[in-house]
Amino acid sequence: MPQKLLKSAHYIELGSYQYWPVLVPRGIRLFTYEQIPVFLKENPYITDGYRAYLPSRLCLKSLFILSNETVNIWSHLLGFLLFFTLGVYDMIAVLPTAGASGEDYVIYSIGLFCFQVCMLCSVGYHLFCCHRSEKTSRRWMALDYAGISIGILGCYVPGVFYAFYCNNYWRQVYLITVLAMILAVFFAQIHPHYLTQQWHRLRSIIFCSVAGYGVIPTIHWVWLNGGFSALIVQAFVPRVLVMYFIAALAFLFYISKVPERYFPGHLNYLGSSHQHGINLYMLPKQKPALQVSNSHQMNPSR
Repeated sequence: MPQKLLKSAHYIELGSYQYWPVLVPRGIRLFTYEQIPVFLKENPYITDGYRAYLPSRLCLKSLFILSNETVNIWSHLLGFLLFFTLGVYDMIAVLPTAGASGEDYVIYSIGLFCFQVCMLCSVGYHLFCCHRSEKTSRRWMALDYAGISIGILGCYVPGVFYAFYCNNYWRQVYLITVLAMILAVFFAQIHPHYLTQQWHRLRSIIFCSVAGYGVIPTIHWVWLNGGFSALIVQAFVPRVLVMYFIAALAFLFYISKVPERYFPGHLNYLGSSHQHGINLYMLPKQKPALQVSNSHQMNPSR
């Protein structure tokens, strides 16, 4: 057998199975939490299955092995494929049925493109975070945060555009404000301490603030439409609240490191907080084309 195809068996602990053989390409091994470099030590409750000290070529090869990042990588990659597939289907079937205009296609495409970029940036980070160069790993982390900002932008653009479709002034105000906030986040990432552990809490606050800003245009939209007694408000506000609840739940999983906090070492490969968070994150975004058809209900004069 050619040398480049030789593989070695590495035994890992997967839940209660303490001797689970995993074939990994030569040059790649899995490390415990104590063995990895400091810049990879983010979750002490994930105790094994770390890739580390890899060049770019082996980072790419590690896509096809079982590590504690495998589910994270493939869930984001499948998320990208999901948005792409839904985009093609919606462009062909949903939007024409809803009587979408050329403007609708543009706004829908912007939102969907932002979600896809977000997914791909996360794929890149989870795949290359194990690079032997800390500088390279940090660059991919920065790209991941940039992708999250772009994903948030993808939520705001269609929502603000259709909520204030009949009020061009406020639509421009909120769109420009959101864009300015996202650009401010991009510039904040230039700061040399932005990606350090010391700024971890500040990063969380920044992204929570950007995401929470959506409450302001929501309240304004409710007021413009006559308050909570209006039928259109009663129809759409619960959807907004559910979206924010899901986002808050995903963030809670992320910061609390639950459930692995209570089962250290047993959720190294499957069932960790980050995996629950990404599944929740994708839930409210699986049918963005519905905003187009819903906008005809919100604005029947269109």
